[in-house]
Amino acid sequence: MSINYKEEIKKLKAERNAIILAHNYQVPEVQDIADVVGDSFALSKHAAETDHEVIVFCGVHFMAESAKILSPNKTVLLPAKDAGCPMADMITADKLRAMKAQYPEAAVVCYVNSSAEVKAECDICCTSSNAVKVIQSLKAKQIIFAPDENLGSFIAQKVPEKEIILWKGFCITHKRVKAEEVLKIKELHPEAKILMHPECSVEVQKLADFLGSTSEIIKKAKEIPEKDIIIGTEEGIMHILKKQSPDKRFYLLSPGLICANMKKTRIEDVYLSLLNMQHEIKVDEDIRVKALKSLEEMLKIS
Repeated sequence: MSINYKEEIKKLKAERNAIILAHNYQVPEVQDIADVVGDSFALSKHAAETDHEVIVFCGVHFMAESAKILSPNKTVLLPAKDAGCPMADMITADKLRAMKAQYPEAAVVCYVNSSAEVKAECDICCTSSNAVKVIQSLKAKQIIFAPDENLGSFIAQKVPEKEIILWKGFCITHKRVKAEEVLKIKELHPEAKILMHPECSVEVQKLADFLGSTSEIIKKAKEIPEKDIIIGTEEGIMHILKKQSPDKRFYLLSPGLICANMKKTRIEDVYLSLLNMQHEIKVDEDIRVKALKSLEEMLKIS
C-alpha cells in the first residue's frame, strides 16, 4: 500500500507542532508541501519567530544550523542528513583564525553560507542581499570577506572605499556558468533580461542586466515588463517564478545550474524526518553563543 505523503505529513505536523521551511532551490514537490519557501536566512528568521516547536528545514546543513543558532530551544531537523554545501566546506575556523592573525586590523564579514564554527570567528554575518549594507556599516577600512570570492568581488565594486580581502571560496554550482553560455543564450533570446546571482564568476557577472540574491531575483522577475527572462541561479527558483508570473517565459542560463545537495531532499525524506524525529541539528553551546552574536549584529543592520 502506497503512502499518501502529503496527508501523512499534514497529520505529523499537527502532532509534532512542526513547521516545514523550504529553500527556493528545493525540488517542486518539497516546495509545495512547505509552509514557507524562501532564501536561507529569511527562513531561519522565520524559524526563530514562529511558535512551532519543531522546525523541518528543507535545505542544506548550514541553513538548518543557522536556524538552530537562532532557535536553541526548538528541535531543528534536516530531512536529508548528507545535504551539505561545498562552499561552506572551503573554510574552517582554524584557517580563518590564521587569516585574522595576518590582518589584525581587519573586520571579519562572514557570508551566511558557512558553518557555525566559522560564524563564531566573525564580527558580523551577511547575506547576498544585505552584504553591501553590512560592509558599509563597518568602521574598519580593511575587511576580510569569507568564503565566497565572487560575492566578495561584487561587493568590492559597490564599496570601493573599503579594502576587501577575499577568501578563495566559491559556489561550485554558480561557478559552472561560462561567459560563452551567457552570450549564446542571449543570442537566442535577444530581448530577454538576464537576472543573475552574484555567486557567479566575475566575468559572467559583467554580462548580467541585474545582479541580486534569490529573493531579489524573484522580486525583479515579477516587476519588470519583459516577458522573456533568463535566470542565472539554481534551477529550483524556476518553480516559484513560473507560479508567480505564468504569462512570462523563463530560461535557465546554464544546464549546470543544478545543486546536487539542494536536490537531495525528497517528500519521503520530509515524512521520515517527522515520523522518526530524525537528523536533528545540534550546535555546541559555546560556539552557538559566539555565532549568534555575528548573526545578531547583522540583524541590527538589516
